[in-house]
Amino acid sequence: MGKFEIKTDKAGKFRFNLKAGNGQVILSSQGYSSKDACENGIESVKKHSQDDGNFERNKAKDGSPYFNLKASNGQVIGNSEMYSSESAMENGVASVKKNAPDASVEEVE
Repeated sequence: MGKFEIKTDKAGKFRFNLKAGNGQVILSSQGYSSKDACENGIESVKKHSQDDGNFERNKAKDGSPYFNLKASNGQVIGNSEMYSSESAMENGVASVKKNAPDASVEEVE
């Protein structure tokens, strides 16, 4: 079972990571100015992760595949790590779709 972890970064911004059942981070957010905004971002991930059209598949300058999850307004609400192959990236997309809707939310230090 996946989970969202909320933490505060060095700049005082709130960020979340979506972790798969094995503890691997599969999606990360940008910094939010408040915990409420961060929690709204999590709800947006839960909602938008079920539509494949919201996943934007990209390649980094070095050719590494990665993806962004976008809200219906086009704003990026989460991004993945860099993957070694397109099939590994697609597994990451599938993992977000599977884990996000029912993931618990917890705050970590």
